[in-house]
Amino acid sequence: MFRWPISVYYEDTDAGGVVYHSNYLNFFERARTEWLKQIGVKQTQLLADDIAFVVKHADIDFKVAARFEQDLFVESEVIEMKKASMVFRQLLLDQDGTLYCEAHIQVACVALSRMRPKAIPHHIVQELKGGS
Repeated sequence: MFRWPISVYYEDTDAGGVVYHSNYLNFFERARTEWLKQIGVKQTQLLADDIAFVVKHADIDFKVAARFEQDLFVESEVIEMKKASMVFRQLLLDQDGTLYCEAHIQVACVALSRMRPKAIPHHIVQELKGGS
């Protein structure tokens, strides 16, 4: 499980101060990126090694509208791991535990030059499974 803080900025909202629906995906992407950084994975190095992670599928359930100037956090966990893909369960919550949005995001590992599936590097699999 990984937790990342999110502050809702004006740019994230519509004219009424409500988070625009596509920005929830940005929040979830940011949390996955920060998780990789925390476990020592540099995406620039992955790109240099012809490796990229791409979103293959997203299932999003909007629960409560998030609003301008809220301080929230994203909880992320890997719920399924395959050779070249993984599924993240990601929740957007506030400090009281109110659930704003839940998503299941399937991410595929690809050889960037060919956009073909590639095995997730072993060290990333190990770290995402808890360093075991």
